[in-house]
Amino acid sequence: MVASPHPNAPPGVALVTGASSGIGAAVADCLAANGWRLLLSGRDVGRLGQVAARTGGLPLPADLATAAGVDRLASDALAAAGHVDLLVAAAGVGWYGPFTAMPPGRVAEILMVDLASAIGLVQRLLPQMLSRRRGQVVLTGSIAGSVGVGREAVYSAAKAGLGAFAEAVRYETRGTGVGITHVVIGVADTPFFARRGAPYDRTRPRPVPPDQVASLICKAVRRGREDIYIPGWTRLPGLIRVTAPSLYRRLAVRFG
Repeated sequence: MVASPHPNAPPGVALVTGASSGIGAAVADCLAANGWRLLLSGRDVGRLGQVAARTGGLPLPADLATAAGVDRLASDALAAAGHVDLLVAAAGVGWYGPFTAMPPGRVAEILMVDLASAIGLVQRLLPQMLSRRRGQVVLTGSIAGSVGVGREAVYSAAKAGLGAFAEAVRYETRGTGVGITHVVIGVADTPFFARRGAPYDRTRPRPVPPDQVASLICKAVRRGREDIYIPGWTRLPGLIRVTAPSLYRRLAVRFG
């Protein structure tokens, strides 16, 4: 939980990645309404500017598909605000199709944007949180990381790695005043699916609106929650896969 050191002071400085659209943009709106000072990152300069204009945030365009882009964003954020109290890593890309047909360049891009960029930002921003004994990191995961999803092999691997990273760093930061929140999302109604190359065409589960996801993330930040599942049932498939993997695979093959 990130608490302001002064009762009437703003909550603090938040860096949100993936803020030009989808969940990241909705989180920016929610945090702005709660009084946060925002640093907003995204690749689409035009849309990022629109989000910054309505939230009062500072746009920091960055390409998180490169290590240099990650390093530059961390440096720009610290230079702009002096410190970061809250990191919301909401940037993400995907690709849909057979793993053997996946272009090699997309493998590297997904692993970088969905996993390595978040790890890199935490590595750069965590020390200043620890030194002040104040901060929170929110890592946006997926049910794909809990169970593995066919035709999304690399995306599933990246999100599984993100969940493991969140758990490991949480042990290292316990008692330091810095919290780690891992968000597991089922299906959100965002442009993600169209951009991955295959729109979401199932009737169930129904996609959750991004503003609802953002509201739950903001609530988790206020309460210092370690794990949140959106919607709540997304906790169950992972539990079944761990406790009864053969049964889970039969059900997954039958029902998709």
